[in-house]
Amino acid sequence: MSERPTTPAQPVTNARPRPPMRGGFGGPWGGAGMPAEKPMSFWPSVRRLMRRLSPERLRLLTVLGLGVASVGFMVIGPKILGRATDLIFAGAIGKRLPAGLTTDQVVAAARAAGHANIADMLARMHVIPGQGIDFTGLGNVLMLALALYVASSVFGWMQGYLLNDVVQRTVFRLRSDVEDKLGRLPLQFFDRQPRGELLSRVTNDIDNVSLSLQQTISQLLFGLLTVVGVIVMMFVVSPLLAPIALVTVPLSVLIATQVGKRSQKLFVAQWTHTGALNGHIEEAFTGHELVKVFGRQREVEEVFRDRNEQLFQASFGAQFISGLIMPAMTFVGNLSYVAIAVIGGFRVATGSMSLGDVQAFIQYSRQFTQPLTQIASMANLLQSGVASAERVFELLDAKEQDADAKNPVLPSVRHGRVEFEHVSFRYLPDQPLIDDLSLLAEPGQTIAIVGPTGAGKTTLVNLIMRFYELDSGRITLDGVDITKMRRDDLRSQIGMVLQDTWLFGGTIRDNIAYGNPRASEEQIRAAAEATFVDRFVQSLPLGYDTVIDEEGSNISAGEKQLLTIARAFLADPSLLILDEATSSVDTRTEVLVQRAMAALRSDRTSFVIAHRLSTIRDADLILVMESGRIVEQGTHEQLLAARGAYYRLYAAQFRGSAEDAVGEPAGVPMAVA
Repeated sequence: MSERPTTPAQPVTNARPRPPMRGGFGGPWGGAGMPAEKPMSFWPSVRRLMRRLSPERLRLLTVLGLGVASVGFMVIGPKILGRATDLIFAGAIGKRLPAGLTTDQVVAAARAAGHANIADMLARMHVIPGQGIDFTGLGNVLMLALALYVASSVFGWMQGYLLNDVVQRTVFRLRSDVEDKLGRLPLQFFDRQPRGELLSRVTNDIDNVSLSLQQTISQLLFGLLTVVGVIVMMFVVSPLLAPIALVTVPLSVLIATQVGKRSQKLFVAQWTHTGALNGHIEEAFTGHELVKVFGRQREVEEVFRDRNEQLFQASFGAQFISGLIMPAMTFVGNLSYVAIAVIGGFRVATGSMSLGDVQAFIQYSRQFTQPLTQIASMANLLQSGVASAERVFELLDAKEQDADAKNPVLPSVRHGRVEFEHVSFRYLPDQPLIDDLSLLAEPGQTIAIVGPTGAGKTTLVNLIMRFYELDSGRITLDGVDITKMRRDDLRSQIGMVLQDTWLFGGTIRDNIAYGNPRASEEQIRAAAEATFVDRFVQSLPLGYDTVIDEEGSNISAGEKQLLTIARAFLADPSLLILDEATSSVDTRTEVLVQRAMAALRSDRTSFVIAHRLSTIRDADLILVMESGRIVEQGTHEQLLAARGAYYRLYAAQFRGSAEDAVGEPAGVPMAVA
């Protein structure tokens, strides 16, 4: 069994640290009750998100221009329609006045009769006595209004299309950056990060950012341009009524700000609990057999209910509080509407404004409050998107592994000579693991590493792969310090087979060829035959074209392990690392695989981590590790004769079978004797 660091470390979230997982299942009841992470500052996060749009400056300027044109045509419409209303009203009044009189005569007669207000209104209307509605002029005005609204819609559609392209390109780059970032993160990041939580950041949070950008940018741009355009037109129509409509702006901003402060924390908590719930579900379903075996289903369900309840409370609170903005803004807008209607009606009656201008101003007041209400109602989506963006940015800001050397060096020969020179390593500063270890593995040797769990066996080979960086000392491969090599160059010379098998969804042929994508069909089959994969593949109806699902559930555990061994052999490495690589195969197959590996290890150095000591009797050198140190080394026979740590391990492993064989406790195990 492989070791992982058993001490918790600080994951990318600010949640309570939890033990690292193995194979994606760290215990479905682990890490329950993760608190909400502390949110970053809202506006710095918004600015950082907006900087993501900077590569699309030209398109954004075009979007802005189209938006200005669309809103410009739209806000002129009410003024034009007000002119149509004036034509209808003037025609209706003029038809009732005696023909043959001039407008001035009608106005003078009204004043003489003591109807000064009516006289002022008639003077403002430019009514023609005896003449009805000018349908030709009315038709021209209506056609102009229709043309303006059609043009506004066309420009709006073009703006939406281009904006969608801008957003999707931005999110595409964000996903690419996250993917590249994952490739630059060290192994311990993934050891200590719940897989479901990480998947939630990469999928759910980025999708939420995409949705938020798509909707909020469009609404905010349209709303702000509309507000500016409407304010200009309101001052053009009535400088007196315009300040009355603007009185609602500070009140609206105050409402949106106060509600936004309270809802932002809840949106951050919502997405934090979403990640925690996804992590729990992923672990529980990955290890559902283990949950069933140990009878922990009720506990798993209880943790699910608890996290689901936390997510419900955070989501409900966030949506409810942010949802208060819309009715509050509508109420403020209605107050403005009432004030404008009353004052506007009075001004029409006194002749200070035309009826068409009042109608236009009422439309402008609605157009003014509507975008403010829409912007306020978008606050919940904006806050949700920023909360998700914060989580994605935290991932992008995670500490990366050390960069490769600027001038990488490659070994002049590839023999697989590995040397540890006074190597020290620890996962946490105050907990030593490997201290001042020196070791030489000559080309072609098989080095077996044994020891109790936690002794540092797997850590030792992970250091060769540069999955972790050394605290001191150095490791050389064929005389070259591995830190002077590019990681890709280093790992291309190493084949690794782990105890935990990993296969992807695809054919058996594809899974084997993963070790060498350029391998021919003959090379794939040769590797399969050498590792006895061909034996069971030939019994499958589709042979090498058999599709394996992502969990590999349609083949046995032993067959999966044989496939991983074949994959490593196909890579033709100069160095083999086998971490309990035959733990899932039967005894007969294990013997055959051991023989195949013995032949294929010619001119290759092999590191074999083993718990079953019977599998490493023929190793050239056996290292016995305890607490990160090599306490013994030698061949199988030499170590047994020394009766030290290896002898005790061997005796402990075979004592049970020896006692069963003789029917009484054995002072010296039969296997040892």
